[in-house]
Amino acid sequence: MLTKPALEVQTEQSNWTMIIEPRRGWLDLRLAELWAARDLIMLFVWRDFVSVYKQTILGPLWYLIQPLLTTLVFTIIFGRIAALPTDGLPQFLFYLSGTVIWSYFAECLNKTSQTFIANANLFGKVYFPRLAVPVSILISNLITFAIQFVLFLVFVIYYMLSGAAVQINAWALLTPLLLLIMAGLGLGFGVIVSSLTTRYRDLRFLVTFGVQLWMYATPVIYPVSAIPERFRPLILANPLTPVVEAFRYAFLGAGTVNAAMLAYSAGFTLVVLFLGLLLFNRTEATFMDTV
Repeated sequence: MLTKPALEVQTEQSNWTMIIEPRRGWLDLRLAELWAARDLIMLFVWRDFVSVYKQTILGPLWYLIQPLLTTLVFTIIFGRIAALPTDGLPQFLFYLSGTVIWSYFAECLNKTSQTFIANANLFGKVYFPRLAVPVSILISNLITFAIQFVLFLVFVIYYMLSGAAVQINAWALLTPLLLLIMAGLGLGFGVIVSSLTTRYRDLRFLVTFGVQLWMYATPVIYPVSAIPERFRPLILANPLTPVVEAFRYAFLGAGTVNAAMLAYSAGFTLVVLFLGLLLFNRTEATFMDTV
């Protein structure tokens, strides 16, 4: 027979909505908790999206100004001065397509790589699925991509009406897959770096520098067709190469891509994402001791 204190404890336990327990192993990712915290994720998304250009003069216009300025610089430096080939495409469209798709990956990687360092105070005060933060970054960056993508489509339509050799084809239907690959790679590499920076702080400086170098190893400012044959396998080994080339081929009609190349990128993404989540899962239990 239960005593009165035991009944009170049993009643209190029945009213609990969450029980926090130590993780049981590397594969205990608790994705159900992440789904339950979807409202919190959307709050993080709103925070990230609004706070970027808060108290600025031009505000959200910077989402359009940045890719335009970057594209203009690329067009002048690499298109006019260096005279790099663009597969017969208008130079402005060629560089704008690379800038828009690359920016999404670069922002995801740069911001998720700072998850533990940038949110240490928040993580130390209240419990919630830590993975909610990097996931919210992917979504908020997706909103930015959508804005810049609309800008890109406006220029594509303008050039098509002007008679340029530009065409949108059925590969455009694979755009969600391309975004998933970019998001997966950004999240996977980002959480790996974030987990390692809890002990090795100088890695965050390497990320900024490394992302810039990675862009030059990706056909953002040049087409794969312009790479000499002996170096082409190195460029094709980059999992981002098929994504950028597929995006450009889908909306401009020129690029070097096939199903096998995209399958390679997707497989590479799954491996990196799986390893990243395992390391993130392992690190979040003890990172407060080292941050």
